[in-house]
Amino acid sequence: MVEQRAQRVVGRDPVSTRLPDFPWDQLTAYAATARAHPDGIVDLSIGTPVDPTPTVVQEALAAAADSPGYPVTIGLEATRRAAIDWLTRRAGAIELGLDAVLPTIGSKELISSLAGHLGIGAGDVVVHPALAYPTYEVGTVLAGARPVATDSLLSLGPETPALVWVNSPSNPTGRVLPPKHLRKMVDWCRERGVLLVSDECYLECAWEGAPVSLLHPDVCGGSPEGLLTVHSLSKRSNLAGYRCAFVAGDPAVVGELLAVRKNLGLMMPGPQQHAMVAALDDDAHVVEQHARYAARRAILRRALESAGFRIDHSEASLYLWATRDEDCWATVSWLAERGILAAPGSFYGAAGAKHVRVAFTATDERVAAAADRLAG
Repeated sequence: MVEQRAQRVVGRDPVSTRLPDFPWDQLTAYAATARAHPDGIVDLSIGTPVDPTPTVVQEALAAAADSPGYPVTIGLEATRRAAIDWLTRRAGAIELGLDAVLPTIGSKELISSLAGHLGIGAGDVVVHPALAYPTYEVGTVLAGARPVATDSLLSLGPETPALVWVNSPSNPTGRVLPPKHLRKMVDWCRERGVLLVSDECYLECAWEGAPVSLLHPDVCGGSPEGLLTVHSLSKRSNLAGYRCAFVAGDPAVVGELLAVRKNLGLMMPGPQQHAMVAALDDDAHVVEQHARYAARRAILRRALESAGFRIDHSEASLYLWATRDEDCWATVSWLAERGILAAPGSFYGAAGAKHVRVAFTATDERVAAAADRLAG
């Protein structure tokens, strides 16, 4: 009866049936095993920030707390200017106009809705990396388009996609794509009139590589035409709870997104915009947080390698892409028995079937605990 009532309410073809299973639900039993450890769980699966939100950001939010009016979708000029200044200062990007930047309510919301908001749908193909953040596929399916997971655009043959996602530094692998590779992608997409969107949420989380933005002049050739980049403050500034992100690039595409999002009422709250300005303008807290993560990464990497793991890629992002050359679920189980929860590589595509993603966003105490357990 419950299912019948639900069907009457949501229709004969519920949207949820078209989506992949929510991956994190599959970790429930392993999380329970890890929690049973006498010293508690060390959760290295999701990668949520645990360190304090920077004081300069908290103060900016508090100062803007009196915000009785509606914000506007386009965002404050100060918010967009701060994003542009950050792009040129920290990412070496080309200078953009205010019409080329749009604040968004976190990056996941933008990624999941982008295809649909741009009119991509039935009969269209959207390409995402072979190992990828699942939301690219979710957004494609929601729009009614067909997702294709591949790292080679040449594998598409004569087929021309409507949208291509690139993610460097990568989630989950931490791989950094060189500028020449990105430039080839830009040229390929421009020749075919394909929109190329780069998820650059981990751009400032580099350890052994030097990530380059799609909007760097060496990559884009001095023009944002046909290009978008997505940026998040969740990881760099411990602002996951604030939902602060932005999209930047081709003004024509940004303008279309703005026109659609205005009608949907998708507006970043005003106080968060002031906090975002403070976070983007301040580099000192980013340097401090980078040092924290570097230390945790080093501890976990040594511990994993000493325990027989091999670390692949992982030159950037907030994860170690680890393997024991066995089925990833066997590795997840082995770690859970030691009170450590990691994400199976299969969450991110078939090519991850023998890897696990290990986040180093836990506290110093929990990272040390994980290292001790791996040594035992």
